[in-house]
Amino acid sequence: MLNTLESLFKLARERKNTPVEGSYTNKLLSNKSLSKEKVLEEINELIEAVEKNENKIHEAADVFYHLIMYLEANEIKVEDIMLELNKRKK
Repeated sequence: MLNTLESLFKLARERKNTPVEGSYTNKLLSNKSLSKEKVLEEINELIEAVEKNENKIHEAADVFYHLIMYLEANEIKVEDIMLELNKRKK
């Protein structure tokens, strides 16, 4: 399960270092405004899906993907996030 998330972070980093022409991932990584828009849009779609009790998994997956791209585009490392979450354990 966590391998899938790791693969997405790896993909983002690889595409950032070696862009692929026409790649949607690269568009998100290179255009912070688009990346932000998509995160906000996908979160709203997830909330709507939960409220309607339909397409929740699909929309949640979209949120994960777009959030990962947004974090990478803005130099926010998942490793740092995990350290912060670990500090919060009580």
